[in-house]
Amino acid sequence: MQVEKQHRAITTFEEFLTTPLETLLQRHLNTDTSAAALALFHQVAATVPAYKTFLAQQAIDPTQYENFEDFQTLPLLTKENYLLCHPLPNLCRHGQLETCDMIAASSGSTGKPTFWPRFFADEMQIAVRFEQIFHDSFYADTRRTLAVICFALGTWVGGMFTTNCCRYVASKGYPITLITPGNNKEEILRVVQELGSAFEQVVLLGYPPFLKDVIDTGIARGIEWQRYQIKLVMAGEVFSEEWRSLVGERVGSQNACYDSASLYGTADAGVLGNETPLSICIRRFLANHPDAARALFGESRLPTLVQYDPLSRFFEVKDGTLLFSGDNGIPLIRYNILDTGGIISYDAMLKFLAEWGFDPVAEMQNYCGTIHPQDVETLTITSLQNVPALVRGIRSLPFVYVFGRSNFTVSYFGANIYPENVTVGLEQSVIREWVTGKFVLQVQEDADQNRFLSVVVELAPLVEGSEEKRQVIASSILSQLKRLNSEFANYVPADYQMPQVTLAPIGDPEYFPVGVKHRYTRK
Repeated sequence: MQVEKQHRAITTFEEFLTTPLETLLQRHLNTDTSAAALALFHQVAATVPAYKTFLAQQAIDPTQYENFEDFQTLPLLTKENYLLCHPLPNLCRHGQLETCDMIAASSGSTGKPTFWPRFFADEMQIAVRFEQIFHDSFYADTRRTLAVICFALGTWVGGMFTTNCCRYVASKGYPITLITPGNNKEEILRVVQELGSAFEQVVLLGYPPFLKDVIDTGIARGIEWQRYQIKLVMAGEVFSEEWRSLVGERVGSQNACYDSASLYGTADAGVLGNETPLSICIRRFLANHPDAARALFGESRLPTLVQYDPLSRFFEVKDGTLLFSGDNGIPLIRYNILDTGGIISYDAMLKFLAEWGFDPVAEMQNYCGTIHPQDVETLTITSLQNVPALVRGIRSLPFVYVFGRSNFTVSYFGANIYPENVTVGLEQSVIREWVTGKFVLQVQEDADQNRFLSVVVELAPLVEGSEEKRQVIASSILSQLKRLNSEFANYVPADYQMPQVTLAPIGDPEYFPVGVKHRYTRK
């Protein structure tokens, strides 16, 4: 028997169960988060054999690293220079794989599975992310909630990790009940219809394209989604605010800020951050003001925007790439996950928005209606800093924005064209009824070796292509490219701007093979 393991499980679970969410999400305000990251470094350097070896190979004496400036000089960890160089047990504390109780797999970009061990206690800090969503966004502390796990189950990280964390939230006293059909669409539809009416709301948790497919299939079969007060928890892909509005409309959503939330997650370390009502409100403003978005993010595409707890996952930015440090089954220090993005402090975000004349608190009050009833009489709001306890979903946590991997772009006349730009063109009124949302973006050459922008678009079931549809789709994509992508608008000559659209049937084996993870770009 491993008594230390037992004690860690009991202590961590008891702390999660008995500590109010409010307290958990305010710890960073009274703690030096950079000092906590430094302390984690020293712990890992002392207890993880692989990291000891890594530091020795770099001629690094951890005792000489005494402050945060020292910490920032530590070499970065990557999958190639660290995780793939050591036996799995050596990546765990004390070189003991048995200190963990579960192993998940991820295929990554290579297709070869990578294994990620973790212990029950490691899941507690991730459970807080789910509690934050269920409490702040879905009011699940007061509403009987059916949570339907639509992520793939088995060894893959999403389904089992999500299931575990949601059960812990339910154990804390939330009236949440889980069911796990996984990514079996027929079973999802069955359980929602047979069980959904017994609850005040139904939460679907899964990948965005898959959830949209479930919803669209349900509509085709006559399911009245609005009966079930559907909420969505998503992960794995960046999506547009047009997409959020479209899917929300189809399930009868009344409140875009509070009816869905996306997770920034990774197999390497669980959930790193999550959308909040505040971050969604801000992102929707930026989606409608591309100039403001470019000023804030420095690119002509809209990233995922989430908030994070710096005591759980400590972020840094180096050369436009996100690094994080965090404790897990495999503790990671300054790990380069190869995601491009950046971090923005809470105060800096408020200041930036004020300069652009936007007050998200006023927007959330007027549009979202989220003031606690017991606070209405005493509420006086002058700025965001004054109201995190009064408006549900406003927390003074820092922001991280994530573009994802930078290689999922195509270069056209020197302009970087992003799939996110094309997506918005396919989500406009009328067009969205014709297509699934999948496409392949590439730059090709004609017989005279003139380059052109090609977009192969997958048609929705039972929809037939036509020249009229093709032209409408091409014009919509062009309109959004010029609106959202200043490089495209200024670099690409007018005669070459119109994309050449090809319409392909659903499941086309060349561009949209069934059962294969879709790639939106081709080189």
